[in-house]
Amino acid sequence: MSTTTIQNETFTNLLNDLNIPDYVPSANAQALLQVEARYIKDLKINVGNVLNNAQYLNRKESLLLALAVAVNERFTLLQEAFTQLALAAGATEAEIAEVVACTSLMNTNNIFYRFRHFMKKDFYSNQQAGIKMSIMMNPVLGKEFFELLSLVVSSINGCEMCVTSHEQSVLQHGASESRVFEAVKLGAVIKGLVTVLG
Repeated sequence: MSTTTIQNETFTNLLNDLNIPDYVPSANAQALLQVEARYIKDLKINVGNVLNNAQYLNRKESLLLALAVAVNERFTLLQEAFTQLALAAGATEAEIAEVVACTSLMNTNNIFYRFRHFMKKDFYSNQQAGIKMSIMMNPVLGKEFFELLSLVVSSINGCEMCVTSHEQSVLQHGASESRVFEAVKLGAVIKGLVTVLG
């Protein structure tokens, strides 16, 4: 069996694991599939590890975090796949909706607070943000996981102030640094997956 055949089987298995067997390869995916790219095997292992073998996240939590990345990156195909996988793992419609709401809110906050951080001007820092954030008060997902979700999205969007704030909040709500590390790694791996598939 040729290396390319094995590689194509590995990619097919990855698509089946993600519940997207009818996926049409993007230009990025085709670039890897047309040569003996060892990265496809790495990608399948990395995705499998973060979604199925997490030590500090359960399956439903892993899939909800992956869903947030897909929503953040506006990748509808993966968003739909992770939604179905999360529902199968016990997530509720309300939890799915809150993942979307949290991701939207973090996009708002990440831009706003990144601007404040970049400018370092008292005028901007002293203004009331005036951004409604009532969903953070009593989240369906629970305060700790909502903060973890916020941290992962903020990490992807590169807002230092939000990352620092949510990391502290997650720990205050009882999470370990190992759980934080695993969640952020999951976000990074799924972002890498989007880069290939998108």
